[in-house]
Amino acid sequence: MSNAAYSLDLPQKRTTSVVFASPHSGRDYSDVFLNQTVLDKKTIRSSEDAFVDKLFVAAPRFGAPLLRAGAPRAFVDLNRSADELDPALIEGVGKVSHNPRVASGLGVIPRVVANGRAIYRGKMSWQRAQDRITHIWHPYHARLQQLLTENHNQFGEAILIDCHSMPHEAIESIAKSAVKKPQIVLGDRFGAAANSDVMDRVEQAFTKVGLNVVRNTPFAGAYIAQTYGRPSRRQHVIQIEIDRALYMDEKTILPRRDFETFRKLITGAIADITQIGQVKLPMAAE
Repeated sequence: MSNAAYSLDLPQKRTTSVVFASPHSGRDYSDVFLNQTVLDKKTIRSSEDAFVDKLFVAAPRFGAPLLRAGAPRAFVDLNRSADELDPALIEGVGKVSHNPRVASGLGVIPRVVANGRAIYRGKMSWQRAQDRITHIWHPYHARLQQLLTENHNQFGEAILIDCHSMPHEAIESIAKSAVKKPQIVLGDRFGAAANSDVMDRVEQAFTKVGLNVVRNTPFAGAYIAQTYGRPSRRQHVIQIEIDRALYMDEKTILPRRDFETFRKLITGAIADITQIGQVKLPMAAE
């Protein structure tokens, strides 16, 4: 199931309360968009979570839906609120209270990609920005909420695994004094987005396959974790950040030769994570 906003891979039978989603791996760079940007085709992809959706492609085999963004992050950032509009980019937007994401050019319609490189020359109209939010942002979030509601109704809980990747350089600053460099950063907004038992199980799933895991530093979770994480209502969100150097060449934006080997590790973690919300089948009579 797909449209311009997202693709949805559903299992033959939903057997777990877990939903996997990849909001930043969209790579539908239309000719219209590429003609609007001042960046080349490779640079415009620098803030994309390239291939993350492919890493989690096995989720439906274990009874969990996989929701994948269609539009790229440089076009619409699905991990921002729809009202995080940048007055430095969008005409007619008044100054609002300080928002560090918007101020740095990373609002819902980004002004820059990685390393602060400007996407456009000049401003865009308010209507163009709203068209993107109407046709991309709202459909994605409506479908995400529907999946979580369905799981909550069926299983009494919903667990969202929000899948991302991080530049290798992002972990260098926190790894200088560490014996082992973190390879996975799990974010639950310091317990506000998920119960500790859910977080513990997700961490165990990644450590079991041999990956080094840290929590909430330097990424604790952004809009999606903040908005959908309601542990008191048995709706949990854990953001996953994977070191890109483990599976891709960041300069060429191409998978590493051992991409499939790493994907098998992630598949092993998926198998364990889906067991958190697995349906308990009745025992057969002897």
